[in-house]
Amino acid sequence: MNPLLSRLQPYPFERLRQLFAGVTPSAQHSAISLGIGEPRHATPRFIQEALAANLAGLASYPSTLGEPRLREACAAWMQRRYGIAVDAATQLLPVNGSREALFAFTQTVVDASRPGATVVCPNPFYQIYEGATLLAGANPHFAPSDPARNFAVDWDSVPDAVWQRTQLLFVCSPGNPTGAVMPLAEWEKLFALSDRHGFVIASDECYSEIYFRDEPPLGGLEAAAKLGRDDYRNLIAFTSLSKRSNVPGLRSGFVAGDATLIKAFLLYRTYHGSAMGLAVQAASIAAWNDEAHVEDNRALYRAKFAQVTPLLDQAMQVSLPDAGFYLWAQVPEALGMSDTDFARQLLAQYNVTVLPGSYLARETDGINPGAQRVRMALVAEADECLQAAQRIVQFIRSHT
Repeated sequence: MNPLLSRLQPYPFERLRQLFAGVTPSAQHSAISLGIGEPRHATPRFIQEALAANLAGLASYPSTLGEPRLREACAAWMQRRYGIAVDAATQLLPVNGSREALFAFTQTVVDASRPGATVVCPNPFYQIYEGATLLAGANPHFAPSDPARNFAVDWDSVPDAVWQRTQLLFVCSPGNPTGAVMPLAEWEKLFALSDRHGFVIASDECYSEIYFRDEPPLGGLEAAAKLGRDDYRNLIAFTSLSKRSNVPGLRSGFVAGDATLIKAFLLYRTYHGSAMGLAVQAASIAAWNDEAHVEDNRALYRAKFAQVTPLLDQAMQVSLPDAGFYLWAQVPEALGMSDTDFARQLLAQYNVTVLPGSYLARETDGINPGAQRVRMALVAEADECLQAAQRIVQFIRSHT
C-alpha cells in the first residue's frame, strides 16, 4: 500500500459521523441538516434536457481536451464574467468538478524529490488541499484566517523560509468556510511572492457566483489581468458548475490560466483518464451559456441569508459573508461548550446538524482557528433554513 495514505486524516464528515455515534436526535423535531455544502436548489430543466438529448455520446470515447464548443463556451463565460481573454485552445481545460481537478493538479505540480517540498493553504480550509499535498509527498503549511479582518488569510504569518520551499499555494476566494473574498491588494502581494520564489498559485473559485454585494467577487485571473499579468504566469483558476447551476452530480467545471501549466496538466489527465463524457459536455455548454438561472439561484440565496442571518445574530456572533452559502458562526462563550459539544447537543435536543469548525482547520502553534465556530450550509429551502435558525436560537437561549 502507498505509505502516504497513512498520513491522511479522517474527512470532516466521517469525523461528524463518529461524533454523533450514540446520539439520539430529538424525535419531536424533523431532521434538518446544515452540515454538508451540497446545493439543494432544483437543477434547471434546460440543463437536464441538454444532458438527455445527447446520450448518444455515451457510445464514444471523449477527448481529455474536451470538445472545442465546450472550451469556447467556457472562454466566452470568462469574458462576460471577468472581462478577460482566455485562449480556449491553450489556456483552458474542462475538468470533472473542481475537487477532482484540485487533487490532480497538485500531483502535476509538486516535485517531492526537492528537499522540504511545501504547499501553503489557508486555515481553516477545504480538506482536499491537505490530502492532495500529502499524497503528492509534500508537507502542508497552514496560514490562519484573521477574524479581525473579516477572516482574511494572514499570509504575512508565513515565514520567508517556508515561502522559499513552497511549490504550490492554494487560495480559496470566496472562502470555504468563511466566505471571505480576496481584494486586489492581496492578490498583488501573492503574485509578488510567487515571482520571488517561483511557486504556482491554485485559485479555488467554486463559490464565485453566490454573492451578497452589488459587485461580484474578484477572480484570480481577473486580478492578474488588472495588474498587467495577461499571460497568467504561475496561476491557474478552478471553477465549477456545481454551486453556480445546482448540478453537483454533473461533475463539471474547468481550469484556466498559464498555458505552460495547462499543457502539463493535460498530459497528466490524459494518463489519469479524466476525460469528460460527451453528454456531460453538452449539458455543460448549455449551463455556461445561460446566466438567467444563475441570477435566479443567487436571488434565492440572498433571500435566505437576509432572513436567517439577523435571526441567528440575536443569539450568537454571526455576520453576512461576502459570498458563498455558508455562515461561519461563533459558539457563544456563555454556553461553556466546545464546538463539538454544541453540535452534539443541538442534534440531540433539536435535530439540527451543523459542522464543528475545528474539523475544518488544523492546530498550529497551539491554536485551532476553527475552534469554537460552526459552519452552517444554507442550502435547503428558505423555510427549512429559517426553522433551523429558530431552533438554534431556542437551543442557545435554553442554555444561557
